[in-house]
Amino acid sequence: MYVKLARPDGFDFHTGNTINYRDNIGKTVKPPKANPKGRLCSSAFIHASVKPNDCFIGAKIPCSAYRVEGTPVITEFQKCGFVELKVLEEITNLDKLFGWNYTEVCSPIHPFKMPKKRKATPERLELLRLWGSVRDSVRGSVRDSVWGSVRDSVRDSVRGSVWDSVRDSVRGSVRDSVRDSVRDSVRGSVWDSVWAYIGNLFPNVEKWSGIKQEPGVYPFQSAVDLWKQGIVPACDGKLWYLLSGKNADIIWKGTM
Repeated sequence: MYVKLARPDGFDFHTGNTINYRDNIGKTVKPPKANPKGRLCSSAFIHASVKPNDCFIGAKIPCSAYRVEGTPVITEFQKCGFVELKVLEEITNLDKLFGWNYTEVCSPIHPFKMPKKRKATPERLELLRLWGSVRDSVRGSVRDSVWGSVRDSVRDSVRGSVWDSVRDSVRGSVRDSVRDSVRDSVRGSVWDSVWAYIGNLFPNVEKWSGIKQEPGVYPFQSAVDLWKQGIVPACDGKLWYLLSGKNADIIWKGTM
């Protein structure tokens, strides 16, 4: 058994119009220029892998996934080449298949697109306090723990999806709402929240690098809880801010 990834409409990633795997469930498919002596990365082979996350070599998010069977003619590292494959079924639960939150990666939560929160409640300030105690560790911890657990192709797809979804509007919102004298330092601390949000998409990571935590506890959950409420914490080195709404309005500022 192998896994094959295709575009969301079922067509192959290589050409986008040659083989539709969804339309061929229960059938055998062949590459357009099948050649057992050809190069692996060519039209001579169909590509599939044993491990689902290895399929992102040549594929990207969003995608559809299929369970296939066949005899590989050539194998290089985690990628196998076939001159024919039988498409057995479409795999619909991609969160389970990949072992990370594929659904949310495809449609990440954008805090500044949520309704503006009007005030900082005691509960939100407590989340801010918790976040302030671990923020310095988030980038290295998420990078080492998450990126170390998946292939380069997966990390690039996940990081690109989340960052591309929020980067430009987060940058613009912070720029427009926070005064010039603290803009750069505040923007940097906002990116820390983005890293915390990315890490939360990988619930199967058991050990987070560079920080002590209880087993099964995500150490940066406080920032994620604020994020999912439509609130992003920021710091200029002296004052802390809570930002909310489409313009990243400051709903609270002060010291911890």
